[in-house]
Amino acid sequence: MRARARWAGRLGELDPRLVDATTALGLVAATAAAGHQYHPAPWPPFDTGAYLLTALAGLPLALRRVAPVAVLVVTCLAFAGYLAAGYQPSLNFWFPAIALYGVAAQRPPRTTAAAAALTAAVVLLSGLTVPELGLLLSVVQAVAVPAVVWAFGTSTRRISRRNRQLALLSARLRQAQEERAKHAVAEEQRRIARELHDVVAHHMSVINVQAGMAGYVFDSAPDTARAALGTITETSQEGLRELRRILTLLRFEADGNPGADQDADADPGARYAPVPGLARLPDVAARVRAAGVPVDLRTTGPARPLAPGTELCAYRVVQEALTNVIKHARPARATVLVEHRPGELVVTVTDDGRPDQPDPDKLGPPLGHGLIGMRERARLYGGTVDAGPRAEGGFRVCLRLPVTENDDRRGSRPPA
Repeated sequence: MRARARWAGRLGELDPRLVDATTALGLVAATAAAGHQYHPAPWPPFDTGAYLLTALAGLPLALRRVAPVAVLVVTCLAFAGYLAAGYQPSLNFWFPAIALYGVAAQRPPRTTAAAAALTAAVVLLSGLTVPELGLLLSVVQAVAVPAVVWAFGTSTRRISRRNRQLALLSARLRQAQEERAKHAVAEEQRRIARELHDVVAHHMSVINVQAGMAGYVFDSAPDTARAALGTITETSQEGLRELRRILTLLRFEADGNPGADQDADADPGARYAPVPGLARLPDVAARVRAAGVPVDLRTTGPARPLAPGTELCAYRVVQEALTNVIKHARPARATVLVEHRPGELVVTVTDDGRPDQPDPDKLGPPLGHGLIGMRERARLYGGTVDAGPRAEGGFRVCLRLPVTENDDRRGSRPPA
């Protein structure tokens, strides 16, 4: 079975023109050999004229895919000349039929009908040269042979057209799949960029502030400097853990082998560390307080389990908003309010602004990359982010995320 399949595959890879040429040569050779061996009385022997007319009728079949109508005309005329010369009709009978098949398989019905009429006339002529057949059988033969060949050729033409349509559809599907793959890659790159921005921006901002304070009070207040260095150590360690977790996930998605991450092997807990959520907001607030920004963290409404993606979104938005306070509004006071409302989670981060902050009415719309990342992250989970200066001074970031019953069930399900 395998050998047969291999041979079929090899035959399918052959050039169709080579197949047609080989077929035409084989048919002509077989017809000439049969004519040389078989010529009963009263038919004349197969002489040079018969060989030439046979070759003229059969060899054009090698071009039946290139010029099917011309091949049919030449074949029928050569066969008619062969019959007019008085040679045995049964030997070259199938050449016009094969030529008609080529026309029916490639040309529309109107052209095929004209070709079938020409073929029928030649087949009728061949029948009339044999008195034993009689008129009725000659007519039936002249009608039946072209009709059967036409039916087979039309079926082949429809199958070929359907195959071309399927090939075109397959090409379009491949193109659509490639476009979706490119889009998925772009979305993944944006997601990674948001994660890295949130992790690096927050932790590096805290480290920068603490390092500056430690250097400033290194001689005058060594205890404060040591506390700042301790905060730098804790913040950098947490930042490294989060970066390691992101890299572990990326490498797992790339090759499906979490063991390929050497850093994760060095710290086995990093691979299975939970995704940051609302429970870790106090840690973020503590780091921001250590950076010199007082933070008031409050929660209202009955807390309920949420989907990990929803919690990560809220965590990252609060982290980014407090990072912006450190970078742009320190030493302002910040307030983080987490509201568990029916059907939605609302997280608001506000600050009272710096004393030298300009009039909020003169400020343009916020265009920072961090705010763009917040909005993209919220949109991913069907939520919105409203950010802008407050009339009483300072800045406000409000995240709204829809929470459905399905989200509650997913969030309450124990991790696998």
